[in-house]
Amino acid sequence: MSSDSLIKMANQIAQYFATEPDHTLAVNGVRQHIKSFWTPGMRRDLLAWEKKHPDAALHPLVLAALVEPEVNA
Repeated sequence: MSSDSLIKMANQIAQYFATEPDHTLAVNGVRQHIKSFWTPGMRRDLLAWEKKHPDAALHPLVLAALVEPEVNA
């Protein structure tokens, strides 16, 4: 899957969870969705892309969700 598609999907997930008033719950929602519904390869590709483009346009909830090591599992 292309990086553009992964970024778009990750940002859409974050937009959904952005309506959650509790920031921690929102980050956990994004993290759990990515862990539950994305393949390990998709997660690795998104993480690798983010490391190469740290100033890119990933939603802040996605960035916060990627910080946790369990998203890699």
